[in-house]
Amino acid sequence: MSLALLAARLGKHQAALEYQWMKRAASPAPLDQMVARRVAGEPLQYILGEQPFGPLTIKLRPPVLIPRPETEHWTLRLVDVLKAAPSRQLAVLDLGTGTGCIPLLLCHLLSPGTVRAHGVDVSPDAVSLANENAVLCGLSASDANVPRNIFRSIQSSFLNPLFPRQPQLTPPFDIITSNPPYVSWAEYVRLPRSVKHYEDPKALFGGPDGLDFYRAIAALVAVKGFLNPGALVVVEVGDGQAERVRKIFHSAAQVKSEIWLDPWNKMRTVIVKPIF
Repeated sequence: MSLALLAARLGKHQAALEYQWMKRAASPAPLDQMVARRVAGEPLQYILGEQPFGPLTIKLRPPVLIPRPETEHWTLRLVDVLKAAPSRQLAVLDLGTGTGCIPLLLCHLLSPGTVRAHGVDVSPDAVSLANENAVLCGLSASDANVPRNIFRSIQSSFLNPLFPRQPQLTPPFDIITSNPPYVSWAEYVRLPRSVKHYEDPKALFGGPDGLDFYRAIAALVAVKGFLNPGALVVVEVGDGQAERVRKIFHSAAQVKSEIWLDPWNKMRTVIVKPIF
């Protein structure tokens, strides 16, 4: 009966896949309850309680934003860029960190002892979950005798003009990463129920035009002493936003920029290199 209900909602092939994933899940919830949640429209990742991200398995629970394949794609590409550069210790700041998936993957794949990463999120749910994921990934504490990359998350809003003076931050930074809220109001009201009714609106809604958080990040680039020479700012953008986001950064500071495509050939990531 459970599989039949799922098939009526998802189609036979997808239902069979998801049914097997639920049967193998580490979740203590009974299978029938998991199926009922899925039939009601809840995202599968919340039901399973985890999401693959590169070689990592990221712990997940609502309402924290579910990591997307597009984000995984550009994070892995950023790892390749950083590996190709001369090895040095990098101070990383991830804005709107959510589960912590971006800095955690950087920490996991780059050489031990070369990354000290901070995550920032306005949501206490996200901050708590990101720090749990750091523990699960073995990246929550340093050991003077063992080179190790470190990540921790703090609660703060980078929309606040006083954010650069946040006492828990330790600028200057070498890398800023962000998959910020970028959904405009017109787009938000059209989002599918599985997104709008389950994921945190604060992780989705980016202001009337969807660009408020990019303006805040661009302002940080212009703050003296916030970034090291040679720093990179890497931000994910929504469909059709790349050129507008690029202009925001060029208006705020003297920078070079480029755009990366996602696997579906959409302009997905803006890379900014401040000129000091």
